[in-house]
Amino acid sequence: MQHQSSEPTVTQQAAETLDGWYTFHDFRRIDWTRLKQVEATVRTKMVHEFQAFLSELTQVEEQKEGSHALYTIIGQKADLVLMVLRPTMEDIQAVEVKMQKLDLYDYLIPTYSYVSVVELGTYRGSGEGNPYENPYVRDRLYPILPKSKHICFYPMSKSRRDGDNWYTLSMEKRKELMYRHGMIGRSYAGKIQQIIGGSTGFDDWEWGVTLFANDILQFKKIVYEMRFDEVSAKYGEFGEFFIGNRLESDELEAHFAL
Repeated sequence: MQHQSSEPTVTQQAAETLDGWYTFHDFRRIDWTRLKQVEATVRTKMVHEFQAFLSELTQVEEQKEGSHALYTIIGQKADLVLMVLRPTMEDIQAVEVKMQKLDLYDYLIPTYSYVSVVELGTYRGSGEGNPYENPYVRDRLYPILPKSKHICFYPMSKSRRDGDNWYTLSMEKRKELMYRHGMIGRSYAGKIQQIIGGSTGFDDWEWGVTLFANDILQFKKIVYEMRFDEVSAKYGEFGEFFIGNRLESDELEAHFAL
């Protein structure tokens, strides 16, 4: 009896990544039913405590030791998202614990969260010398989040389906595909700022993508255009999308007024 021979599986070269600040997206739903039962003076006190917490985050940002952004979320997936960037996972957890101790957070129900680290791929190379000493690279790895009017967040992975497995493609093929994919993104320079969070081993998906824009329609345009690119059309798998509007600290009292 002859045994069928099969070609050995070739292990492809992994693309190296440059990693920066750790990121945490905390999505919450406001329990308006319970909050309505709280006296107005007590609600105001809770909001002021939350504003003081945000002021502490702003001080960290001014010292360039992290960044944060607070947005409302449109639709029923959540009401608020707080995105936090910090140098270590311990710093991320410290912020998370401090949030959970706020009186207002008794009325903010967790609906989703995402943990990642700001990531830059090296398919196009990382330049000469130590990339972590390159000012351009550092600005992308350790970003101060923009004050844009709108946010869009979604998780994604590269497919591992038979026939369409990103991780069995050669390095040369992946470089070619990512170059073309990146050209689309660069065409939106000045319209959208993108933060890529690598989350393999950290969360359920492989990347968390956060987009910032002053024109919310740009989110639809870039995602739609990229769907026709081979990287997304054949190898992209996407989770839920969250979009929202910027919420300033001084708007919180009006936002929670009843």
